[in-house]
Amino acid sequence: METYKCDKCGMSVNASCGKCGIPLENSHIILDDGTKVQVSKCPSCEGKIKSPLCCGEDMSCSI
Repeated sequence: METYKCDKCGMSVNASCGKCGIPLENSHIILDDGTKVQVSKCPSCEGKIKSPLCCGEDMSCSI
């Protein structure tokens, strides 16, 4: 399971899919304008959410 950590305050979070119960994996999507966006993805149903935010910034994840 990927652990997302806030670089400012140190808070961390683990996430799993509410549908499948499987831990989410760190991933990226590319928007139409070419912008790369960090997301959390379920490896089973392939659902995606925007990665967690804390202190107004994306939480980082070590792969």
